[in-house]
Amino acid sequence: MRVAVPLKDAYRLLNHGPVTLVSTCSVDGKNANVMAAAWAMPIDFEPPKVAVVVAAGTLTRELLDRNQELVLSVPTVAMIDDVYLVGTKSGREIDKWTRVEKEPATKVKPPLIKGCVAWLECVAYPEPPMREKYDLVIAEVVAAWADDAVYRDREWRFAEKDPKRTIHHIARGTFFVTGERVEARKP
Repeated sequence: MRVAVPLKDAYRLLNHGPVTLVSTCSVDGKNANVMAAAWAMPIDFEPPKVAVVVAAGTLTRELLDRNQELVLSVPTVAMIDDVYLVGTKSGREIDKWTRVEKEPATKVKPPLIKGCVAWLECVAYPEPPMREKYDLVIAEVVAAWADDAVYRDREWRFAEKDPKRTIHHIARGTFFVTGERVEARKP
């Protein structure tokens, strides 16, 4: 079940480096798109901020430049084929919503992606030089959610071979899956 994550803990949803699905939409919320992004990370605690690379010329970027809202959804290994497809095809070429399902967000217009294990609703900062030079989008997290089957007590708890484990893109459709949990000795 999707449960709210305190904003002060939003960074914990991304700090293990998973692939994200970035959803954006038109100002009126009617035209939405989704893309996969391997380069997304938390960058601050309060207010919580994230950075994500969204290339110029993509439909996702076009929509984001018009409506400064986005959602980062964290997909699972069970979604790997759809993640690869939405990351390699343009929303101008195909209807990506035939492969992934959307549901309404609570504080922004772009949709959440069903089947994921975490969702960060965000509002981008107006930083044109960063976007133009580096394709880098900096955004504040305004709502955060996680699937309590795998995120509880403020941390990820994936079982071995769990289809809800997150994925990490390497190259050309090859991914790592979140693996064994190990803990360091406490000093």
